[in-house]
Amino acid sequence: MSILETVDVQSGERSVAAEFDYLIEAPNWTRDGKYLIYNSLGHLYKFDLSTCESAMIESGFANQCNNDHVLSPDNSQVAVSHHTYEDGQSRIYIFALQGGSPVLVTPMAPSYLHGWSPDGTTLAYCAERDEEYDIYTISVHGGIETQLTHTAGLNDGPEYSPDGKHIWFNSVRTGLMQVWRMNADGSEQIQMTHDENNSWFPHISPDGDKVAYITYRKGDVAPGDHPPNKEVEIRIMPSAGGEFRTLVKLFGGQGTINVNSWSPDSGKLAFVSYRIKE
Repeated sequence: MSILETVDVQSGERSVAAEFDYLIEAPNWTRDGKYLIYNSLGHLYKFDLSTCESAMIESGFANQCNNDHVLSPDNSQVAVSHHTYEDGQSRIYIFALQGGSPVLVTPMAPSYLHGWSPDGTTLAYCAERDEEYDIYTISVHGGIETQLTHTAGLNDGPEYSPDGKHIWFNSVRTGLMQVWRMNADGSEQIQMTHDENNSWFPHISPDGDKVAYITYRKGDVAPGDHPPNKEVEIRIMPSAGGEFRTLVKLFGGQGTINVNSWSPDSGKLAFVSYRIKE
């Protein structure tokens, strides 16, 4: 059972938008505040918050999409990670948010999308190259990719700040999975969380003030793993750094907030919690 929810960032009040008896994951909030985009069974869907109805987005051959989907800054397009038939590996494609034919961006695989620069020109993603997972950027038109991290172990979840100056990400380089921040060119990589847990997928609020991320308890998972069906927390911290606060405790993990799910006014987050069928 998948429960699509929103939470007020100030009050912590949760609201259920819809329940599904199958797997849905990773809601993006559209910038007009009217819709949530989520993935399910390889496709993307557009959920109308006023009618609570879902409609599938036409994506041509890209029908094996995972929970790494990101909207373009103007919301005219969506980029996805689609597992291609040739080798089953994840590659990044772009198509129109209203539906359309996918265009390949990253020929090399596996590539897992996470961020789209505010100026609309660049994608940020995690990729395995030479048996190491690092963070890369590439033009939305494809071409040569640029490697930004060069440390052993998993570097994942890169997402641009709204001003385009920073990329937030998560890395196991200090032992546990922690939230990090670097300049958009890869310089000045700074650890932003320092607690005894494993934290993933930092998402910056549209006003640039806050960062939301998901945290697993230290003993529940390996530092480089983010499985489903665990007791997890969604936490909020200032984007300048500092103490976090727990916003939501829930049963979830993989699929809960893999992508940026802030409301356009920075007042709410959308997420998915789960319940095991009896």
